[in-house]
Amino acid sequence: MSDHPSTFDATPVNSDEDAWDDAAALHESDDGQGVLDSAKALRRGSFADMIRYLTQLPEEEREKYVIQKAGDRQYTADEAEGLAARPDFPKS
Repeated sequence: MSDHPSTFDATPVNSDEDAWDDAAALHESDDGQGVLDSAKALRRGSFADMIRYLTQLPEEEREKYVIQKAGDRQYTADEAEGLAARPDFPKS
């Protein structure tokens, strides 16, 4: 998840770390993205915070949302649940 281009030589850095502290935002899954996408965020915080928030919603509500992480990668509710279940996920 942390394969961001470095500022040196513009090559990806594969750190094999999950960037739990990366910036992330909660969006409605059907918000249309587009030019003003960042203005449509419902909630912002760290990637771990957004996973915690999404997984605490009632199960029938979760599918309405996605987490958009730095780098424009979106995570569905199912992916968030899988990440929250990992032993290295920060619990607080």
